[in-house]
Amino acid sequence: MPILPNAFWTPTTPLRKPRDEDIDVYGLTHPGKLRKENQDHFLIASLSKRMEVERTSLPRDAELAVKPERLASLAMVADGIGKGGGGEEASRVAVHDIAEYVARATSAFYGWDAEGSEAFADVLTEAALHCHVGLQERAANDPDRKQYGTTLTLWVGLWPHAYLLHVGDSRAYMYRDGQLTQISRDQTMAQDLVDQGVLTRTGANNSRWAHVLSSAIGGSEAAPTVTRLTREWGSVILLCSDGLTKHVSDERIAERLASLKSAKQTCDELLQDALDGGGSDNITIIIGRTIKPTE
Repeated sequence: MPILPNAFWTPTTPLRKPRDEDIDVYGLTHPGKLRKENQDHFLIASLSKRMEVERTSLPRDAELAVKPERLASLAMVADGIGKGGGGEEASRVAVHDIAEYVARATSAFYGWDAEGSEAFADVLTEAALHCHVGLQERAANDPDRKQYGTTLTLWVGLWPHAYLLHVGDSRAYMYRDGQLTQISRDQTMAQDLVDQGVLTRTGANNSRWAHVLSSAIGGSEAAPTVTRLTREWGSVILLCSDGLTKHVSDERIAERLASLKSAKQTCDELLQDALDGGGSDNITIIIGRTIKPTE
């Protein structure tokens, strides 16, 4: 599967690879004001290489512990679709299984450069489609005929690049140099109509098709897209379910990110904005940034 090119900015020369202490990331999820069940799930993780001592003559208290080097940063948001517990189960299974699939593909992290970029994109696509087939099989074998479907927005940071895997309408944003850019495309019928020139963006947001998915993991069709981006120090990434964007405008999100002091604080502020705006759906938010070193 071809990867979509980065069309968001021209990078400057990176200073160095971020260390753990240079990364500020936080995530949360909330059922909202009206839903009893939270069908959203999220995950934040680091992927690293480490040494495991299996046998040695050294004393047990010998200092052999070496902090493992971070190979990649992983974050994902999944918003389940379906009643009777199927949506919650679908998003939970997707986050778990895709994280496990990506973690097993460790060889891909050593070949992330220009020659290996398409192979790594294929790993992400295969992970999404493998989960898609698994959820469809689960639905076919379910005597209760639950619906098993979920969105998925996944970010893998491999400095100085990143990969965005996207299915559905949970969103990914980039905030940089005072500008907020949506770097995912909503896979909804409304967005399809906008692309065809049938609806304006404003009309799409207010139409009955705004939250009708044209692609979902476990649904009738899954069309994962993978975008390769170039990262820069100081840029901020926001992943969220539509429980946030239903009630909080892009302008308000940009204001919050402009005044960001910590990922946790801004996640809490955006959650409160969504609740104050109605909180009609489950709300999940992940914010991550690199803090530019002073040296």
